Formats: sequence, structure tokens, C-alpha cells
Amino acid sequence: MRKDLLKLKNIGETSADWLIAIDIDSIAQIEELGAAEVYRRLRARFPVSRNMLWALQGALMDLPYNQLPRDTRQAPLDELQD
Repeated sequence: MRKDLLKLKNIGETSADWLIAIDIDSIAQIEELGAAEVYRRLRARFPVSRNMLWALQGALMDLPYNQLPRDTRQAPLDELQD
């Protein structure tokens, strides 16, 4: 649900609306798909920047996106390249 998404770090109202629009309404779904796949799906429909990728990864780790370690930022990027 939208209110559950809004409890996640880095996810605001617009991001929550976009996630719901691509049929993602829980952290469990983000965990199952992974930050890179959710980002791919969002990018196909909305004007998201790479910061959304970090925001999703941060939400999974319960960290502000700007506090993600460098190697943690690189892993989803590598996944996008595959």
C-alpha cells in the first residue's frame, strides 16, 4: 500500500505513486525484484534519474541514499549492464 511505501527511507509521495503505477506496493516486492529491476521498470514509464536507483537500494538497506557505500552503489549499476 502507498502508506507502507511512504514509511521507507528515500521514498516520497511521487516515488510511491510511481511504484504503485508499476504494481509494486511493498518492500517485499522491491526485495524480490531487486533495486535494479524496479528501476528498469520505473525508467520505462517515468522520467527517473539514477538517484532513484540509489533511493531504492537505500530503502532496501534502511539507509538514506546519500549514505550508501560506494561498492553498494556499484552493484545495482553492474546489474543494469547485464
